Amino acid sequence: MQDLIGQTLGQYRIVEQLGKGGMATVFKAYQPSLDRYVAIKVLPPYFAHEEGFSERFVREARAIARLDHPHILPIYDYGQEGEISYIVMKYVDAGTLKDAIGDEPMELERAADIISQVAEALDYAHAQGVIHRDVKPANVLMDRGEWALLTDFGLAKMVEGSQRLTASGVGVGTPAYMAPEQGQGRPVDARADIYSLGIVLYEMLTGRVPYEAETPLAVVLKHVTEPLPLPRLVNPSIPEPVELVILKALAKEPDDRYQSAGEMAEALQQAVEATHEMAEAQAWAAVTELEPLPDVGVIAAPPEAAGESEVSPPIVGEVVEEEAERTAAEAERHVSPLVYVFGALILLLRIGAGAWWLWGRGGEQVAETPT
Repeated sequence: MQDLIGQTLGQYRIVEQLGKGGMATVFKAYQPSLDRYVAIKVLPPYFAHEEGFSERFVREARAIARLDHPHILPIYDYGQEGEISYIVMKYVDAGTLKDAIGDEPMELERAADIISQVAEALDYAHAQGVIHRDVKPANVLMDRGEWALLTDFGLAKMVEGSQRLTASGVGVGTPAYMAPEQGQGRPVDARADIYSLGIVLYEMLTGRVPYEAETPLAVVLKHVTEPLPLPRLVNPSIPEPVELVILKALAKEPDDRYQSAGEMAEALQQAVEATHEMAEAQAWAAVTELEPLPDVGVIAAPPEAAGESEVSPPIVGEVVEEEAERTAAEAERHVSPLVYVFGALILLLRIGAGAWWLWGRGGEQVAETPT
């Protein structure tokens, strides 16, 4: 394919190679008539020699050229020259989602946003009867780092049935992202793309794909037979509600998965929002948590003056008794003068009565004394 650099395909002059995958090589090319750069995806020459390929290529190229969505990379043109079949697309000077993921988990909010964008593209394509069959991070361009553009629609269908791919025992697609029914060669529908999108989400939040092996066929067999390694065991920071979304998207049976990409994206967004609400509630509880109340049997002692020894706080019963004594003493101070006055009056009355009685007795004695 390097020989194509400097050559012309139709009206497009090949400038440089941008990348290479299992099914095609991507070049940057210049289109003089519109004075712009484009991206050209060129399929390997051996496909042109296989029976039925040319018809499939034209059919699928026309189908994907009709796709018009903000999150699908536009198709400008397609053509065949000799052994070379090519598709002309919009040129975007951007990296892929694979580059953005790297080896580290992605921030949850950003992952949910990207999944939502890709899900919109998939739902639109599925409504047009187009199944991607090869959803993976390398097929998602990130324009300006945030705008997802899904590429390679229809390419898997173009090469489906290829003798060369059939001989490999794997079939069309990328084993690391392939749905179990796709790996088994069973008929696939939109839910195969949802499974692949679930693998993409798994990789975004853990930094790796769930199944790895020495050969592509071994990876496919793991998708079919082995339980999914739990995402939270790989990355414990993944919230449990988000893990549940991944588990449902990656169910082995299509009927057990989300039935549309939009349904999956909505469930993921709800899981993220639930996680935020839970975190806010926990933070609020931590801020408003009350200090333990003091023992009801103890009244805190007043602060000690500097240099004084510590004194144990008084007991409630002792405080009540001391207060009663102070109240009685105070009452005695206020009542005692009246008591003295009344006591003096009574004493005077008693003395007067006694004097009166003695005086009366004395008069009687004088009267009775003979003269």
